[in-house]
Amino acid sequence: MSGLTKAMLVAAALGLSACAGNPWDDTAGGNGSGAGAGAGAAGQLDPSSPAYFQQTVGDRVLFAVDQSTLSPAAQSVLQGQARWLTANPDYVVTIEGHADEQGTREYNLALGARRANAAREYLLSQGVAGNRLQVVSFGKERPLEICSNEACYTKNRRAVTVLAGGLTG
Repeated sequence: MSGLTKAMLVAAALGLSACAGNPWDDTAGGNGSGAGAGAGAAGQLDPSSPAYFQQTVGDRVLFAVDQSTLSPAAQSVLQGQARWLTANPDYVVTIEGHADEQGTREYNLALGARRANAAREYLLSQGVAGNRLQVVSFGKERPLEICSNEACYTKNRRAVTVLAGGLTG
């Protein structure tokens, strides 16, 4: 597969992932609609709400096959996350690393950990305090899409930043 084809797939996946809800996130009722928490009277999201973070800033970055290197698009999302986290210091985050279904469970757990740590290191470099950032790897255990084709694999190669309120230490 050529570099241009890979770049186009990543760009398409980023565009699609911006529309996709996170089934593992309960902040918006689990349906990704954003209704409820953080919605104002006119339906506008509160800029300090978890729903705003997820839908406007972006809660996930995608990776190329077998990679944990951050693309320019991923760095852009993480820069937005760092700005949001700096402006909202009462939140701590867990960065979840994920992989597609290809490869062994052990390999994908290690790859998910590298992806989560790459996102964590980038947020640290942008001034987010380390005591606010945790990482966990789910490897291939929590796919967003289940099918054996590149469209699904692309969505599953990700790091997701999950918010929790209140500093713990």
